[in-house]
Amino acid sequence: MIDHSAQARSARRTNWAGNITFGAQQIHTPASVAELQDVVAAGTAVRALGTGHSFNTVADTSGSLVSVAGLPRTIEIDQEARTATVSAGLRFGELTDTLHRSGFALHNLGSLPHISVAGACATGTHGSGVGNLCLAGAVSALELVTADGRLVTLRRGEPGFAGAVVSLGALGVVTRLTLDLVPAFDVQQWVYEAFPQDRLLDRFDQVMSEAYSVSLFTGWHGGALDQVWLKHRVTEDGPRTAPDRWHGAKLATGPRHPVPGMAAEHCTQQQGVPGPWHARLPHFRLEFTPSNGEELQSEYFVARHDAVAAYEALDRVRERFSPLLQIGEIRTVAEDELWLSPAQGRDSVAFHFTWVPDSAAVTPALGAIEDALAPFAARPHWGKVFTTEPGTLRELYPHHDAFDGLAARFDPAGKFRNAFLAHHFPRDS
Repeated sequence: MIDHSAQARSARRTNWAGNITFGAQQIHTPASVAELQDVVAAGTAVRALGTGHSFNTVADTSGSLVSVAGLPRTIEIDQEARTATVSAGLRFGELTDTLHRSGFALHNLGSLPHISVAGACATGTHGSGVGNLCLAGAVSALELVTADGRLVTLRRGEPGFAGAVVSLGALGVVTRLTLDLVPAFDVQQWVYEAFPQDRLLDRFDQVMSEAYSVSLFTGWHGGALDQVWLKHRVTEDGPRTAPDRWHGAKLATGPRHPVPGMAAEHCTQQQGVPGPWHARLPHFRLEFTPSNGEELQSEYFVARHDAVAAYEALDRVRERFSPLLQIGEIRTVAEDELWLSPAQGRDSVAFHFTWVPDSAAVTPALGAIEDALAPFAARPHWGKVFTTEPGTLRELYPHHDAFDGLAARFDPAGKFRNAFLAHHFPRDS
């Protein structure tokens, strides 16, 4: 991940994948909220920088990048309210063990525990599970520094809150978030291989509902899917055993990595060994960097009732994108009401693509995918590469204009507005 420890004039840094070189003239890592307020108030163009795991220019700026990784690390657990108020720069993997030892858990986690809480929430990042909201769905309050340096807190139910959680950094620099908690739980994880495609298409909802979290991995070569990862909550009845066959797929004989040929030691423990939620829900372990960043990623969300038709549409054009894939993943996300969440207003299925690191070759493949998914109002992940036109995005999000108005009220001079926001949320003046 990116090292934010140094502040340097004319600094040049890249994102995790190395496909974006930030245009910032300075990178600031303030050590206190007061220092952060001074930096923001004095700046003319400012963007918040998380762990740099986005694959596009959502965090870029020609002015100053501001990392909150240097702010005091805080985890304040309210036992009665079942919430945790945490500093925005914490990575999930730095938070979860403390929550677990206190008897609590988050409802879900993304594939990587290496990403920052604020950055993941701001871009609509998610895990999997038909009943599981995206990670931002746990946010009940957030504190941020606005363009004039003021510290503002927004709480669930207040005007504008639903637009402020998945905000793409457009409202200010988030310093703390309050997250809803659930009682801690254990999880068992199994991997099945060679899952027949016809079983998926005949029983999609059943398949995706048979575990707390389900991930399908496919290289889109036609026929059977490569792997299915099932993450089961351990119930009061205790750990379960797994059958050798599941919907025609065969139980893996050892640990697996989702990308063919990669070592499984970087992955969370499989083969049904029970373990804490935070050691099983992510696909990868915190103590390892899962790859060297030599990849690009895209992801598109469609309504869950369109999942089979969307899959079939992608399968018809797979030869136009599968040669560039390292692996594809299919997950479910529960409906929420956050204005810019890709799952806003509809239970969703996310089609994820991990590409070879070749932007010139991947861009035409994105066009083929977006054309195939156009009939299903596919929403792209804000932190990954896509070519969806701004006019289409406006149609895809019912609260698009309300969000743009909220951003204008919080930041009338456009201090947090960068080229990414200007392109995807164009204004007349």
